[in-house]
Amino acid sequence: MSTTTHQITAEELIRLPRDRFRYELVKGELLTMTPADAEHGAVIVNLTAPLAVYVKANNLGVVFGAETGFTLERNPDTILAPDVAFIRRERIGTLSKGYCEGAPDLAVEVASPDESKNKIEEKTAKWLQFGSSAVWLVTAHMRTVEVRIANGHRKTLM
Repeated sequence: MSTTTHQITAEELIRLPRDRFRYELVKGELLTMTPADAEHGAVIVNLTAPLAVYVKANNLGVVFGAETGFTLERNPDTILAPDVAFIRRERIGTLSKGYCEGAPDLAVEVASPDESKNKIEEKTAKWLQFGSSAVWLVTAHMRTVEVRIANGHRKTLM
């Protein structure tokens, strides 16, 4: 992962070309990430599809797929994109172009085998710090989901 040497804004980030990289922004610093591998992508779809069907059937809100950006802070800007996200109907408002403001109610992160434990912990903590009610940390190769709740409760499902 590499970063730029100068800070950019959310408005500049959204105008970057959609090429072979994915981007996030942390306190104005651009994070460049390579695309996910096949297993990672399949896990995301296998989580997103049933969650989206359930949420829509019960009119609970909106499920967002990978690469949807959420503005967590401004000046300098932080934009993160979970692998899957959910916002309750009561909070959704009107969807528009641009990033979602604030953290989703649920952020799902699928850990890549090459991702450091520190990086995963850092990103999970950010979601909770900025207002997510829950984070699911999915570790496909271990076949586990760690559910972390904003009140500090954790539970690992196998």
